[in-house]
Amino acid sequence: MPEFIAPEPVTQDRERARVAIGDDLAALLYHPSAVVLVALLDNPSLGEPQLCLLLERKDLPGEVLEEVGKRKPLLKSYRVKRALCFHPRGPRLATLRLIRDLYPMDLVQLALSHAVPAELKRNAEEQLLMRLPQIPLGLKITLARRGPGRVAGALLTEGHPQVLSVVLDNPYLKEAQVLKALSREKLPPGVVPAIIHHRKWSISYNIRIAVLRQPSAPLVSILSYLPQLTVSDLRELAAPGIVRETLRRYIQAEVQRRLGGGVPKGPPASRDQ
Repeated sequence: MPEFIAPEPVTQDRERARVAIGDDLAALLYHPSAVVLVALLDNPSLGEPQLCLLLERKDLPGEVLEEVGKRKPLLKSYRVKRALCFHPRGPRLATLRLIRDLYPMDLVQLALSHAVPAELKRNAEEQLLMRLPQIPLGLKITLARRGPGRVAGALLTEGHPQVLSVVLDNPYLKEAQVLKALSREKLPPGVVPAIIHHRKWSISYNIRIAVLRQPSAPLVSILSYLPQLTVSDLRELAAPGIVRETLRRYIQAEVQRRLGGGVPKGPPASRDQ
């Protein structure tokens, strides 16, 4: 008689994975073999809760993640889409496609996550930026408070009073984004005054230079900047066409005063914001 050969344990577990239920199915969620876990995806008893539990495994083999990303019936679940996008090793093409279906606050969380690839974070930000015109005011206020820097910068340029009151305090908003907003020729009327009176941005040297270039900046608020700027920066601002003519005359007078031996008043503005 031919010798009986016992099936390999992995082969046994693969077959078991296709039909397991209850506690047996739950135990298989933590199986180390990708072959067994892929077979588990064929199990009709595998529901959304079990699949999401599987996707929480940080050591989940890449083959399993790729397979989940290919199966449209599994991706009908929002929780599964979200779990796949947030997995540190989520399949690139699938996650880039799926982030278009994520809710705004999930996009915020994804954009600020340290666990996902930089490309995915950038795409999450792009999704938020594209949706901004359709996002209601209440959610915009939340995004202004907690959203990523690029989104905060875009909200700043919109200039809604209720958004301005919080967006300049956003911890992810960088000087570069405020400067980008100030570089626009036309801004809503409240943006420049909000920056001028903000405790952080109002003392930034580079921000002050940008504010001086803004045609809408109130003269009475910005003349105090002049004694604190370098002569080279003042000369650059005094060139024709850089600032409005009224301000240009004040700048020229400050340059003359400085070259005549005058001492700047007040402490210099910080360059380190």
